[in-house]
Amino acid sequence: MKWVNHEIITGVIVYAVTENPLAALYSMAGAVLPDKIEGNPGSHYWSWRCSHRGWSHWPMLYILLLGLQLRMLKGGMESFNDVGMIGVFFCVGALLHIIEDAVCGKVPFVTPWQKIGIKLFKVGSITEYLFSLVVVLLCYLLKEI
Repeated sequence: MKWVNHEIITGVIVYAVTENPLAALYSMAGAVLPDKIEGNPGSHYWSWRCSHRGWSHWPMLYILLLGLQLRMLKGGMESFNDVGMIGVFFCVGALLHIIEDAVCGKVPFVTPWQKIGIKLFKVGSITEYLFSLVVVLLCYLLKEI
């Protein structure tokens, strides 16, 4: 999925659930993290493509970080609360990124090498943008109910 659609879908979903614009903003930043870790394909596209959606797209990594952050928040570390919430929503954004990528290709699941997913559309296609629009409209409609 293109980065702009990751940003839109993630931001809309998190805002619809939390009604918190900062949480949506933090998760939008996290929504591009898995791809940013891998770097820019640039002139080495095929070597980048072979390693794309590797360990940086492994959900267990972000689930572990999310769990640690929630544990620290629950532990009552007052100085951690604000920064911790940023980290929590950053991880939520990364996890949503992985789920979003799983509808247009394969991503790691239990291990970084075992990939699962479906291909509903090709990345960058008009169908991808229509998919994003449908998600936005569904979030809006569900919010109105």
